[in-house]
Amino acid sequence: MSRCPALVIAAPASGQGKTTVTAALARLHTRQGRRVRVFKCGPDFLDPHWHQLASGAPVHQLDLWMTGATDCAQRLRAAAAEADLLLIEGVMGLFDGEHSVGDLAQRFGIPVLAVVDASAMGGTLGAIVHGLRHYRAGLPWAGVLANRVAGDRHAQMLRDGLADAADWLGALPRVVGDAAGGREPGGLLPERHLGLVAAHELPDALQRLDAVADALAGTPLGRMSAADLQRWAVDFGGTPVGRAAITPLLAGRTVAVAADEAFCFIYEANIDTLQQLGARVVRFSPLRDAALPACDALWLPGGYPELHADALATNTAMRGSLQAHVAAGRPVWAECGGMMALLESITLADGRRVPLWGLLPGHATMQRRLAALGPRALRMGTHELRGHTFHYSVTDSPAAVCARAQRPDHAGAPDGGEAVYRHGSIHASYFHAWFASSPQATAALLGAEAGP
Repeated sequence: MSRCPALVIAAPASGQGKTTVTAALARLHTRQGRRVRVFKCGPDFLDPHWHQLASGAPVHQLDLWMTGATDCAQRLRAAAAEADLLLIEGVMGLFDGEHSVGDLAQRFGIPVLAVVDASAMGGTLGAIVHGLRHYRAGLPWAGVLANRVAGDRHAQMLRDGLADAADWLGALPRVVGDAAGGREPGGLLPERHLGLVAAHELPDALQRLDAVADALAGTPLGRMSAADLQRWAVDFGGTPVGRAAITPLLAGRTVAVAADEAFCFIYEANIDTLQQLGARVVRFSPLRDAALPACDALWLPGGYPELHADALATNTAMRGSLQAHVAAGRPVWAECGGMMALLESITLADGRRVPLWGLLPGHATMQRRLAALGPRALRMGTHELRGHTFHYSVTDSPAAVCARAQRPDHAGAPDGGEAVYRHGSIHASYFHAWFASSPQATAALLGAEAGP
């Protein structure tokens, strides 16, 4: 039986501190010698960097629509068979969205730890906790951790407001660290326009995690022993079963994957799927390398080309190597930032227009407002590739639109959704794909058969 203590770390809304608490809890127990596996609800590329650093283990996504309930069950069961603690960070608010974090917690019987930014409240915390706990009958429940608390008196006020004292799992202070170097907990994990700054971009990332883990260690939650955690043990089923066999449609092929500061939006599960398809995966850096590695197909994932536009444009050797790849008719699948880098130019947020690789006709413009957000599905013949879209730029391209990644409910105009451009051997879109949702469609995008 795959039985393991598990928590869903949720909140009443975004911005409450879920990522900080999840990473700190993972770091705390990992430091104590426990095997911790962390999952992230929903399509998120950035939070997993912090969780992987904290736990030392791969971090995968759980999403009842994008990855599917069966995929979620398999990943949880496999992790529970080898771990001492499972942590699942939620997304948005506990009950937000059609396939909410609350739905996932209830489906798998995983207790919910609510993280609430209590910096501007007192007894009202009790009302929020009561609502979260009882809004839906049968929701598994662990308790509440108050975040960004001013001090001991404030913490006591918050605790006194709870109808059930057993709900109290402690408080994290507003400022974490010593008097000279202390930071707001929100500032421990800095943000920019697409979310958190990835852990590997900060030289002191582990020290930041240790600081908040030390603060968490003083709370009732942080003082729990391995035996105490058993109160939240969950049965995830019998012996982990293998996944359905995937036809090795990419056997004998090498897929090059861009992976550096400009191209960092990579689901590790996508790499796994490419390997299960039989591909040899090699990573390279478009920022620093002079040429593509020898490969049959290329995946350019999303990331931050707008932050590295000058460096990308001046690496003319890499551009020439990419141009040769495309001229030879070898396939390219480019997602969001990967697509932007292929364009002729980009207008940055400061108004500067910067040239890019020029392998896909068109121009991108950064804007301050979010341009698109949400789940999307790409139909390719009888197959459906699921994923999401999330971008602040807009693109104007005369390239042929061969398909569109639509919202799951297909709401909106018939020509709505994210365009999938085709230009020679290039397929490009703002759509971020979850490869495991359709290995066949993934293989098609990388040249195993005709594209969409």
